[in-house]
Amino acid sequence: MLREDFNDLLWFLAVAEERSFTRAAARLGITQSTLSHTIKQLEARLGIRLLARTTRSVATTEAGERLRQSLAPRVAEIDAEIAALMHYRDKPAGTIRLTLSDHALDGLVWPKLKPVLSAYPDIKIEFSIDNGLRNIVEDNFDAGIRLGESVEKDMIAVRIGPDWRLVAVASPAYLAAHPALRHPHELVAHNCINMRQARAGGLYAWEFEKDGQELRVRVDGQLTFNTSLAMIDAALNGYGIAYVPEDLVTAHLASRALTLILDDWSAPFPGYYIYYPSRRQNLPAFKVIVEALRHGSSTTDAPQGRAPDGRPSPPDPEQGGGDA
Repeated sequence: MLREDFNDLLWFLAVAEERSFTRAAARLGITQSTLSHTIKQLEARLGIRLLARTTRSVATTEAGERLRQSLAPRVAEIDAEIAALMHYRDKPAGTIRLTLSDHALDGLVWPKLKPVLSAYPDIKIEFSIDNGLRNIVEDNFDAGIRLGESVEKDMIAVRIGPDWRLVAVASPAYLAAHPALRHPHELVAHNCINMRQARAGGLYAWEFEKDGQELRVRVDGQLTFNTSLAMIDAALNGYGIAYVPEDLVTAHLASRALTLILDDWSAPFPGYYIYYPSRRQNLPAFKVIVEALRHGSSTTDAPQGRAPDGRPSPPDPEQGGGDA
């Protein structure tokens, strides 16, 4: 049968359950003659008699009863599922799938969403920690969280975090054994801990800015990682200079386990965004998540997948440099 004939099956089911064309027509909101004509057409297409009619009653034939028993539980299941979908429409509930980095999850997203889970027990969140960009449409994610420059141009992007910066750090023991640093160009003479870019496959060129002057320095050293946490551990153990998010080394700087280098060359930049394909038909649960993550009342959408000031963002610390 053609898909457009499914409605005929529902009408047949109504007659079979009511055992009356009159009652079934009233239930369906159609005329008795229209219903009778439709059932006759259905029987003609199937080549099987489904209903035995008399002047006083209507009953299913053997074939009609088999069809009724097959249809009834399936239609009931569909009705129940539609009712459940209406629950999602009217109440924050269901599973929201997010792709993001360790740094975004631990330092920003998880602290903001803990209260959401307590306030909305019917909301479920699945976090996928990825070391590269994901196609959120093809991979069935509701949204992604990345730095501004990595958001595709056709996505809605809402800022969810404050400005932050990358800083150069090293252990006091390393600095005591090597020449003092006064300018980013002097890094080429030091053992630097590199970061591999997941998207391009190359090494991240450290970016600095001071008084309007921007510099990109290609550094070298014994170690290369694609995660900031490993870089920090290497720096703590004296293996060289690391260029990492400042918030990840605040405690180490306070305890003097690490020393900040070239502080005046480390400029802040806009942070993380949540991005998704469209504002249309977003479930209440998704809207709750976006509003909980939104950064301040002045947050605006990022145009063309870039930070609001138009500058490219530096690499996401847990996304292999450049794949925020």
